[in-house]
Amino acid sequence: MDDELGRRSFLTTALAAAGLPVVSTLWPARAYSASPAGGPAMKTAYDPAAKFDLKVTEVELRRAVSGRMLMARVYQPQGAGPFPTLLDLHGGAWNNKDRFANEPMDRAVAVSGVLVVAVDLTLAPEAPYPASVQDGNYGVRWLKSKASEWNGEAAKLGVLGSSSGGHVAELLALRPHDARYNAIPLADAKGDATVAYVATRSPISDTVARYQQAEKMKRESMIKSNKTYFRPWETIVESNPQGILDRREAVSLPPLLIMQGALDDNVLPAVQEKFAVSYRAAGGQCDLHVFEGCEHEWVAKPGPQTDRAHEMVKAFIARNLAG
Repeated sequence: MDDELGRRSFLTTALAAAGLPVVSTLWPARAYSASPAGGPAMKTAYDPAAKFDLKVTEVELRRAVSGRMLMARVYQPQGAGPFPTLLDLHGGAWNNKDRFANEPMDRAVAVSGVLVVAVDLTLAPEAPYPASVQDGNYGVRWLKSKASEWNGEAAKLGVLGSSSGGHVAELLALRPHDARYNAIPLADAKGDATVAYVATRSPISDTVARYQQAEKMKRESMIKSNKTYFRPWETIVESNPQGILDRREAVSLPPLLIMQGALDDNVLPAVQEKFAVSYRAAGGQCDLHVFEGCEHEWVAKPGPQTDRAHEMVKAFIARNLAG
């Protein structure tokens, strides 16, 4: 162990001298893969109970039409790897928030041995739909091309999305080859925008029902957020995941996890139940879990139900990597 700490100290000094990011030890626990007879480390199966140190860095993703530089926050486990890879898409009613919005979940998943990359999305005041979906699509292709640089394995890349980020994630899952969503070119991209699985928290699975609920509750800020994002207005129907299934469009159906608060009066549990039924009827696997006593953003607060959500996402990833 003393030798190991000596090597870490040496590497830290060398990285700092070279002007490179230094490991940020956010958890004390460590996990390593054994290597036979001093040879290369062997790839090990993902274990949701594992504990790794993390290195957290920031890199540029792309520049939005507004001129704002969209950034990516990389949570890289420190170990032999390569590690499974997950792209996180933030919520914020399409109009707010950034890559930091889901940081507790990102950290919890990454420390178990998953390369997690959270990206900024174009906000509606900068550009309406489908700009943020184009960012998500670009993010999938970009991360597939970059994962190996952070010791990640992109073969079964998954997506995590919360609230409006869940809406974007569902559209990416359903329409990975949509020419509009693939509109942002990416040089030297490896692979297309298909994803292996999608995990969501309070996703906007029915945009029309969500808007109707905002009107019913007289939530002017939410009404405004919808009208800023869906321009022209009819795109609220065209980009509706529930409507896509109801219209029986030709879609992809990767395994989908929906975590929903029972007390959510923003996105109603009944809306998620209908979407889950439709997804399964179309031939997809959809796991819907309702969290009792929880509202729309319960995962923003520490507690047993937040811990349960972290464990559920990790277990869902494990099942899909093993399948």
